[in-house]
Amino acid sequence: MKIEFYPLGDTGLQVRFGSDISEETNQQIRLFADYLRENPVAGIVEWVPAYTTLTIFYGPDKISYHDLSRNLEAITKTLQGEKGPSNSIVYEIPVLYGGEVGPDLSEVATYNGMTEDEVVSIHSSQPYLIYMMGFVPGFPYLGGMSKKIATPRRENPRAKIEAGSVGIAGEQTGVYPLETPGGWQIIGRTPLKLYDPEREEPILLSAGSYLRFVPIDQKIFNEIEQSVTRGEYRVKSYAKGGGHDEGR
Repeated sequence: MKIEFYPLGDTGLQVRFGSDISEETNQQIRLFADYLRENPVAGIVEWVPAYTTLTIFYGPDKISYHDLSRNLEAITKTLQGEKGPSNSIVYEIPVLYGGEVGPDLSEVATYNGMTEDEVVSIHSSQPYLIYMMGFVPGFPYLGGMSKKIATPRRENPRAKIEAGSVGIAGEQTGVYPLETPGGWQIIGRTPLKLYDPEREEPILLSAGSYLRFVPIDQKIFNEIEQSVTRGEYRVKSYAKGGGHDEGR
């Protein structure tokens, strides 16, 4: 994998890890970010991982672009041949599909020539890698959705989409952590709060982890929603490749 460096304004530097969006690329980005976290470079303020890049922001009064580039090139050589972290956690996200909370499920099914149950089955059949977080606090950018249920965005975006709504846009799927406008096809809703400023850890998920959608009925949805409101619900999770329930 060829790693390249590019300036981004007068306080940023972008590290590009090729052009392929893949789990391998994501692991290399996480490896690089973990190294920066464990071995701080003077002058670096923060870094932001994305699908194929790691954007680093720095203080030009603390370190020059030239010196920062040299430091990062040295890190690249140090990490050459190293494998990225693979001990990821899979978080189970319960979802009530269709009906009032998933008004576009029928449209997704019709567009792809299948039944609503088939869409749900495919959508919930595998874990999705969280490539990055963004857009609004707690929004996970996911990869790995089956092309069989890919559906274009709505021609007329909604002015309000409820927090917890699960949607599809093209070949992507995701969860709205906050009430916002949006043009995704809404197929369901989770009673979990992906973002809660009152929690010790406000953002539930993190880049590099996985999530898996688990279909539930209205009764279970109501029970979980009440448990979340009381602060008693523990999100089910397990190590990828295993069945160990971590809880959170």
